[in-house]
Amino acid sequence: MSWRCASPSKNEDASHAAHAPARRATRLLRFAAPQAFYPLAGRLVPWCAALAVVLGACALAIGFFVAPTDATQGEVYRIIFIHVAAAWMSLFIYLLMAFWSALGLILRTRLSFIMARALAPTGALFCFVALWSGALWGRPTWGAYWVWDARLTSQLLLGFLYLGYLALTALTVDPHRGDRAGALVALVGAINVPVIYFSVSWWSTLHQGASVSLTRAPSMATTMLAAMLLMALAAWAYTAAVALARARVLVLEREWPAGWVRDLARREAATCKEPA
Repeated sequence: MSWRCASPSKNEDASHAAHAPARRATRLLRFAAPQAFYPLAGRLVPWCAALAVVLGACALAIGFFVAPTDATQGEVYRIIFIHVAAAWMSLFIYLLMAFWSALGLILRTRLSFIMARALAPTGALFCFVALWSGALWGRPTWGAYWVWDARLTSQLLLGFLYLGYLALTALTVDPHRGDRAGALVALVGAINVPVIYFSVSWWSTLHQGASVSLTRAPSMATTMLAAMLLMALAAWAYTAAVALARARVLVLEREWPAGWVRDLARREAATCKEPA
């Protein structure tokens, strides 16, 4: 007697296909648990850091040695290869903080608040770099390091929002209360991000318009655009590396009473004691 395996019916195939996205989402959601996130972040950090170094080096080489001299501003324009990426990232990171904060308030996930806290120092750094590099560019261009321009003033306000978030979360004794208070600052302050972006369109400002737009062709040389975009990608990779590394530290601080953290500490201690 011969046996033949029954082939799956079309309904079963359709059912498997329909549930495939749900299964993939479930596999991804498991990384929301600190115990699963910690090793994943550890594997991603060196790759993101290496990518940031390579992209940043390429961007600086193209921007400072390959890109042509600007016909109007001369050599001073080259600071935009640092300024633009820093300004973009200061806005993007704040929106990410608001996203993670909202997720934490709605779903009450521990990792969401941790990610918001991990991103904040890097966002503040990029905001400072954007203001500092803009001042260096403004002195030869406008004749002053600072003017109370709409773009500059709203960007300065963003810097104060970053500092307020960092101070509030650091000084609150109860970390959970600090998470909620910082989340409110992040969500309310997110209103300032579109104000910064559209300030040159809404008001008459000294600051030039957007260097890159999705609705029109770039008004700069290809090498200039390449250097600017490479530096932006380098800033993204740097942000990912630093934020993930900082999040790992915060996870250990928050999850120390958990058994998996103590097991991890014992394994690492045993590894350190092993003879070379």
